[in-house]
Amino acid sequence: MLTEKLRGHVRVKRGQSMEPSVGIMDSQSVRWGNNASLNGIDGNKKVKGIKRHVIVDKNGFLIAVMVTIANVHDSEAAYLLMRVLKEMCSSVKNILADGGYRGELVDNIRKKFGYVIQVVISAYKEQGFRPIQKRWIVERTFSWMDYNRRLCRNYELTFDSAEEMVKLATIRLLLRNI
Repeated sequence: MLTEKLRGHVRVKRGQSMEPSVGIMDSQSVRWGNNASLNGIDGNKKVKGIKRHVIVDKNGFLIAVMVTIANVHDSEAAYLLMRVLKEMCSSVKNILADGGYRGELVDNIRKKFGYVIQVVISAYKEQGFRPIQKRWIVERTFSWMDYNRRLCRNYELTFDSAEEMVKLATIRLLLRNI
């Protein structure tokens, strides 16, 4: 696939191995932009729309993406995302994730897919934003995605087209880094 080849080229240019060994997993709730698309409600973030579940490498470049309706919990979507990851990039062995992926999920994914999920939780109890080392990388990727007009809201009618728009945005980003 084009994104894999471009990602490998950029990684080699930066002095890294062609294939990543660590992935960073998170989801982003996105508001719907039209009434015709499939939508759910993320009750936690109070967003009507979809969720983009992604795994990125340490540079923030997309490894795997999956789109669901917004009311699908991160831990439920993680199983499907692991299947996508298995097809897209077999070199990833460790995955960093936020607190939404803790619990039985960590052991079940290790048994079923062989991935080691490390849940990284903030040590800060106070209010306000504090970036968590390594985890901020995926948040930066979401920011890059929101820079694209077609990705700041969900204008797509199918999940497949929404995933392809994320991949197109990744290709654009990778081409700028060559």
